[in-house]
Amino acid sequence: MNFNEKLESIKTYEAGKPIELVVREFGIEPKDIVKLASNENPYGCSPKVQDAVAKIVSNMSLYPDDSMLSLKNALSEQFFVEDENIIIGSGSDQVIEFIMHAKTNFNSKILINSVTFAMYEIYAKHTGAEVIRTASQEHDLDEFYELYKSEKPEVIFLCTPNNPTGDAIDSKDIFAFLQKIDNDTLVVIDGAYMEYATYKDKSKSIAPKDLISKFENVIYLGTFSKAFGLGGMRVGYGISNAKIIKELYKLRPPFNITTLSLEAATIALKDKKYVNRCIKLNFDEMKRYEEYAKEKKIDIINSYTNFVTLTLKNRQNSKDISNSLLKKGMIVRDLSGYGMNAVRVTVGTKEQNSRFFELFSELI
Repeated sequence: MNFNEKLESIKTYEAGKPIELVVREFGIEPKDIVKLASNENPYGCSPKVQDAVAKIVSNMSLYPDDSMLSLKNALSEQFFVEDENIIIGSGSDQVIEFIMHAKTNFNSKILINSVTFAMYEIYAKHTGAEVIRTASQEHDLDEFYELYKSEKPEVIFLCTPNNPTGDAIDSKDIFAFLQKIDNDTLVVIDGAYMEYATYKDKSKSIAPKDLISKFENVIYLGTFSKAFGLGGMRVGYGISNAKIIKELYKLRPPFNITTLSLEAATIALKDKKYVNRCIKLNFDEMKRYEEYAKEKKIDIINSYTNFVTLTLKNRQNSKDISNSLLKKGMIVRDLSGYGMNAVRVTVGTKEQNSRFFELFSELI
């Protein structure tokens, strides 16, 4: 059977290995498995979300509200924008897919960082667009600008904080960069981990309203999969000017978000106290990783997210270490596929992190 030839150049995105698969492969009891690979909130979602979802779970025969009015209103209040500035996706990666199909084709180029979220490249290849990468591991906006001038990309992706490294760009530098970009080039600011960056360092914080009020060629992306603890609900959003949102809506399938997801995201957004508590716990525990890395003489990238990246350089092979940890029931993310001899570890609970230190120490 023949398939679209574009598929030959596309690598399947590898999500963090699920607990169920580790149980089957290695015969480890679920209670003995710790998953620190997908940057989920280890404390789960707000109890208010759980209560709200439980009340509506018995009424699943009707399609969800396709206007998504309650969630849009909540996002409008949160970010001081209008409903017409918002599009909701099944995860923010679905909004990325909309963007690529709306803006690129086989004559197009996109510009991304050398190490960044893999779905930018995958969705670009869906449309046949060429992917231009910087040479620097961390976002170097001077390098971005030089490539922008020479390559003339249709879309530029700035992932801040960056996944999978955890570094972030100062907001003033982003605004200075945007002033130099022409209005026909769409700049995507992926803020999937922005709640964490804002808590840690206000100089990294980016408000969507400030972006779209000053620039007509920018879209901001956010998600409920990280700080809000709703990875299983798959809800993301894009915020931009009404013209861009209107074009993206032409690509949105009907009812792309479930009734449960809409309710969960709406309630989660309003429970700021719970989210802030989770973020505080995250950075309290991250200090333990920083101390551990210093003690073991391991390089650690300064992270503005809910994960840390430990670079092993010429010590051990990150793929071998990740596989060895897996056999012991510890799931982390090997970054060799990104050209890095490093592992990315979600900052878990105190007990989960202690278990990681114990097992990792045995291997190094």
